[in-house]
Amino acid sequence: MQDVIDRILENYPPEQRFSLAAMQDMQNSIGYVPREGLEALSLRTGRPLSTLYAMASFYKAISLVPRGKYVIKICAGTACHLKGAPLLLDKLAALLGVGLGETTPDGLFTYETVGCIGACSIAPAMMIGGRYFGKVTNESLIAVLDEYREEAAK
Repeated sequence: MQDVIDRILENYPPEQRFSLAAMQDMQNSIGYVPREGLEALSLRTGRPLSTLYAMASFYKAISLVPRGKYVIKICAGTACHLKGAPLLLDKLAALLGVGLGETTPDGLFTYETVGCIGACSIAPAMMIGGRYFGKVTNESLIAVLDEYREEAAK
């Protein structure tokens, strides 16, 4: 993992203003920003580790813990909420055996809520990666999870 971190940091000048961009690259490459990444970034930029940690924990797009291969985003906007998003969250908790923001033991899934994914006309909606799923029911949720499990097994 340190090789990946070093390669990422080599792409940026050792200036503080590139800290967030470097963290985003770590997130995209590793799946989260590990402590080793923050420590290396601190050494490279001269920013205190506590400042980088504060920055990383402020942004929802940055995770300091490993996330699943597939991050499920359940829309919690008004339309989705009214059309059953809370029930989908309950179903996900039951199906995956983990709570909101947690990762399944097999490392496949993490689920979270987002304010709105701009898919009100197909509420309740969710996203996995860049793929949208609309009018999600308990049955279609199970089918989607099965599809991603099959894809991961290949």
